[in-house]
Formats: sequence, structure tokens, C-alpha cells
Amino acid sequence: MQGAKPIQKTVPFSKAQIEDLEKRYPTPFHIYDEEAIRSASRRLYKAFSWVTGPDGKEGGFKNYFAVKALPNPSILRVLREEGQGADCSSLPELLLAEAVGITGEEIMFTSNDTPADEFVQAKKLGAIINLDDITHIDFLEKAAGIPEHLCFRYNPGEEYSHGNPIIGNPSEAKYGLTHEQILKAYTIAHQKGAKRFGLHAMIVSNQRGEDILADAARLLFNLAVEIHEKTGIRLEFINLGGGIGIPYALTDHQVNVEDYARKVHEHYQEIIVKNGLAPIRIVMESGRAATGPYGYLVSRVRHVTQKHRAYVGLDACMANLMRPAFYGAIHQITVLGKEDRPLDHVYDVTGSLCENNDKFAVQRALPEIENGDILVIHDTGAHGHAMGFNYNGKLRSAEFLMQAGGKFKLIRRAETVNDYFATLDFEGSDFSGLARKK
Repeated sequence: MQGAKPIQKTVPFSKAQIEDLEKRYPTPFHIYDEEAIRSASRRLYKAFSWVTGPDGKEGGFKNYFAVKALPNPSILRVLREEGQGADCSSLPELLLAEAVGITGEEIMFTSNDTPADEFVQAKKLGAIINLDDITHIDFLEKAAGIPEHLCFRYNPGEEYSHGNPIIGNPSEAKYGLTHEQILKAYTIAHQKGAKRFGLHAMIVSNQRGEDILADAARLLFNLAVEIHEKTGIRLEFINLGGGIGIPYALTDHQVNVEDYARKVHEHYQEIIVKNGLAPIRIVMESGRAATGPYGYLVSRVRHVTQKHRAYVGLDACMANLMRPAFYGAIHQITVLGKEDRPLDHVYDVTGSLCENNDKFAVQRALPEIENGDILVIHDTGAHGHAMGFNYNGKLRSAEFLMQAGGKFKLIRRAETVNDYFATLDFEGSDFSGLARKK
């Protein structure tokens, strides 16, 4: 995507709005733009409206939102209202989905070294269980029994070479069944009573090339044909995974979902339709693209210091957003009230964690920054707050949903000192007074 035209990143709220919100809730906190999330969902569904259901009518497409990206019931309710299901991989995620009314086959439960009780809960909810290994068939059978509807996760190994640093090359990934295993798995599961089947692969992550994304679909469509030819099993759905990326950097290519859907449609016609296997529903588990661009981490500048470099120290840290430290990810930064100032100063933007990689930006050109400025870090709506932690005694921040008309709804309060100590035994020590002081 060389030569891409730089995109513009703006924030959907003003400095005055944040200063008003701060009167009740101190920074840092995350804000999610509800209207933008809904708009993106509708665009995705419209792009894949060509996918038909078993009856040949529209409605064969569904996105199972990856709950791990933003596990908040208020977000799940918004997405459920837009027709999305939930992609879950743990008991708490299953319970979150159930709590907002996402149940049955609206849930895709993707196994990954899964304990028996979570398989039991998934089957109880009627979720589609997506197995990660051929040995999990017997494990599932003993734990919960074989469900009627079952899916398998495929790992193509060297057959697919478009890996990236986030998910790695498929041949090195711990996920999924090999080509030989997956053919056996469908036969075994069918013999044990499964009657309806799906196929899944999550082999790219944060991928911004439409051709590469569509190539993953092509690979799965060809495998669906082979499964039918060698086992007699017709797949009910194919899960393309959730690899649609977003443009974190200003020069990153922005995926055109209409173009992506068109390319998938072409492969579908050439492979699925041509081989008489239509209709097969198309689903995916997009999390990053569903909410990522519509989240913002808001933070105040505590200190501006000059050492061997100039540093901007925030009241947020990598406990609020670890992607830059973990992946070297680039997140754009807006200084509220200084959007039109020249970017004539260079800073490392850091947090207060006692780790030297606690940096949101390294040698970033920004307007001149002063103590007390409000910085907004973009694209934190997925894998932001969700990846938080309490190392160094840091407390996780509040989350807000920005609704129509600029109304801010608190959807998660900030943690307190009492929360931090809640699971510890201090033999009767009481920290409530300390928490109140904080």
C-alpha cells in the first residue's frame, strides 16, 4: 500500500466537553463513539448482503463480534441491536453474551485449551462450538456430549504465507487443525452424532489488504469443496475469521469493505457455486474493525521534562493501553485545543509505570505541549482497555459510551484501591479509608 494518501484522524468531542466530563470523572478514561460503531456495522452488513441463507434469501451473513476486543455489556448490546453475535473464548465472555441476550447460535465459542466446564456452559447456551484440535472431539464428548452443530478451526501451515507479527505465520501458530487432521475430524464428529458443520480459520490479524483477506476466503472455499468430496459433508457456514485491520498510522491503507466483500463474492461464485455447494453462509468474527477506530483514550499531561530527550508524562500508562509497548503499535495522538498548531516539537509520550517501554509514542512530532494539556490517543476501541492489568499497582480506568447528541454514559467505573485489594487476605485489614482518600 505504498504511496497511500495520508488519512485524517479527528475526535468526535471537544475540549470543553472533556473538561466538563472531568469535573465528575478524572482522567484517564476511554470513550467509545456509539453512532460510529453502529454506522460501521451497517456498512459491513450491506457489503455482504449478497450472502444468502439456507432458504436462498438475504441474511446469510453474520459478524460474531470478538468479545475479547471490548468486553463491555453496553457495547455488546449496541452490536446485538445491529444484528451481530458474539465470538467468545472463555466462561466470563459466555456469561457477558448471555447477560445481554446473545444466546444459542448467536454465540460462536472458539476453543483454545478450553476447560471442561466451559464446554458444558457453551453447550448449555446452545452456542456453536468451534474446536481447535482433533483431540478435543473426545474431550468435548466426555465433558458435555457432542452437539448437533460443530465447527473446526483450520491451520493451513505453509499453504498460507500471509502471517504478521500479531498472529505469526500459520505454521508456527498454536491454533487449529492441520489439513490431514481436519478431514479426519469431520468424519469422526459425524460418526459421533454431529449433523451440521462449519469451517473456521483465523490466519491473519490487522490485515489491511483486500486481496490478502479475500485469499483466506478462497483457501477456505477450496477446502469446503474438498471436505465435501472426501467426506460427503456439506458445510453450513464458513467463518472467515476477524482479521480486518484498521489504519493506525496516518499512511496505513484503509480497508474498503465493499471491495473486500466483492472479492470474496467472486471466489464464492468461482468455487462454491461452481461446485454446487451453495448456499453456504458466510460469517466472520471481526472485533478490531467493529470498534477499534471508534475508541479514544483521554489523558492529562502531568509532566513535561527534558533529559537526553524531551518527554511528555501522562496520567495514563500501558495498563490503559499496552499495544504500543507490546507490539510497537503506532497510535495517533491529538492534543485538544492545539489541533491546528504546527507539529514542531518531538517527544516521547510516556506513562508512569516503572518500565522503560511504557511509551505511547517514541520521537513523535507534536505541537508544543505543556503541563495540564489533554491528549487523546486514537483507535483504542479494541484491545485497549480489554488488555489492561494491575502491575505496579495501577488501577484500570473508566469507560464511557458517547451517545447521540454528545451525551456521555458511564459504562464502566474506574477501579479503586479496594478493587485492587479485593482478592487479597490481610487478616482483617481495612483499606476502605485509604480508598476514600484516593
